[in-house]
Amino acid sequence: MKIAVLGAGAMGSIYGGHLSLKNEVYMIDKKQELVDEINNNGLKLFENDKDVIYRPNALTESKSIGEVDLVILFVKSLYSKTALMENSNIIGVNTYVMTLQNGAGHEDIISEFVPMERIIIGTTEDNGAILDTGYVRRGGMGKTNIGMLIPDKNGILETVKEVFDGCGFDTHIYSNIKQLIWDKLFTNVSLSALTGVLQMPMGYIAEDKYAWEMAVILIKEAMAVAEAMGLKFNEEEIIERVKNTSLSSPEGRTSIYTDLKKGRLTEVNTISGAVVKAGEKLGINVPSHKMIVNLVHAMENKNK
Repeated sequence: MKIAVLGAGAMGSIYGGHLSLKNEVYMIDKKQELVDEINNNGLKLFENDKDVIYRPNALTESKSIGEVDLVILFVKSLYSKTALMENSNIIGVNTYVMTLQNGAGHEDIISEFVPMERIIIGTTEDNGAILDTGYVRRGGMGKTNIGMLIPDKNGILETVKEVFDGCGFDTHIYSNIKQLIWDKLFTNVSLSALTGVLQMPMGYIAEDKYAWEMAVILIKEAMAVAEAMGLKFNEEEIIERVKNTSLSSPEGRTSIYTDLKKGRLTEVNTISGAVVKAGEKLGINVPSHKMIVNLVHAMENKNK
């Protein structure tokens, strides 16, 4: 399969590296230094307690590679539209676009470039961290969960599963992928959002009664939207899981926390903002999520 990975960060490197074992893979990233390192010395992943070198092709732009079979989005969601616009030349009439990005609602942007029948959405339980230029630590292998929002008439999901599993991934196809995405979203819209605004580690949310009260309100608002979408969850189980996640990672720093701490823009629009957008479509009021989105954007502006 001919694959383009947009974004050569930690997750893009893990997927681009492994998929290059048996596929024609192009990793596209703006950083010239990173592209040069991958092309000259290979992409190095520290996994299973050792360094492994992979040899994907790396480019700063995609004009020379032609249309591809699959585009995988691994840029931050706030840059998704720009990345797809800048690389629209690689998207043909048979090209599929996949997102394994955090949050929800990515299909709204992707559908501007390909029809819904060529959009694959999902989640990944893999994790990684950048150690140096072209050097990434794979923290642990988890499932890659994929699905589509309309029936898969061409059987692309089975093809993708075969390609991914052949390169060392553990891929699972879900008929209702939105259920899985929102199941993961509950943790992000409560823990990630609050740790960012409060600039405190994950453990603080469950330990402080005021922070925890806010987390429960955010979960319940998101739950109301999910139920209006026809998704079914057990509220008590979700609340208990979020609390356990907070307590089991007392010093954990979420992406929104880290981005705000370093003065960077965040992915809040596809995390808490996804609840706001879905709520507006369905007529469900989510005032706490609107407040969180506004607070995060105000903090982003403060950092400027």
